[in-house]
Amino acid sequence: MINKVILMGRLTADPNFSQTQSGTAYCRFTVAVDRNFADKTTGERQADFITCVAWRQTAEFINKYFSKGRMICVEGGIRTGSYNDRVHPEIKHYTTEIQVENAYFTGEKVMNNTDSNSSYSSNNGYSVPQNNAPVQNNNNSAPAKDNSMSAGNLSDFEEVLGENDLPF
Repeated sequence: MINKVILMGRLTADPNFSQTQSGTAYCRFTVAVDRNFADKTTGERQADFITCVAWRQTAEFINKYFSKGRMICVEGGIRTGSYNDRVHPEIKHYTTEIQVENAYFTGEKVMNNTDSNSSYSSNNGYSVPQNNAPVQNNNNSAPAKDNSMSAGNLSDFEEVLGENDLPF
């Protein structure tokens, strides 16, 4: 059986980051995903507003790098549930949310670059994370040709000199 969802859209609000009583990080957020068609009468595009929940490192990543209005791509599975209304116990409410396993930057075009508090800056019209996480550079890493990209720390990798040196 397969339960796999991939969504790309904009966050409707900043992620709501919290921790369980045992200290496990999680965040809830809503993604507005445009439909592929426009309303015939108004010409406006409709959107679906999809609730998402991420846990642990994925929650911390989303909380750190994403905010209201930012494009995000999430991958995960659908979870459904139900509960009875507190005031009217005979009424049952149904819930649907995405349990996020992975989240990705989308390479979105910057729509408004006037926000000085933004952790993003314009780079040829696309948003690129600034140095929020330090990148270690040592003698084993190749120098980046473009300042907007970095190879990072390659010291954990071994150079393969010839075809006979391959591990498989």
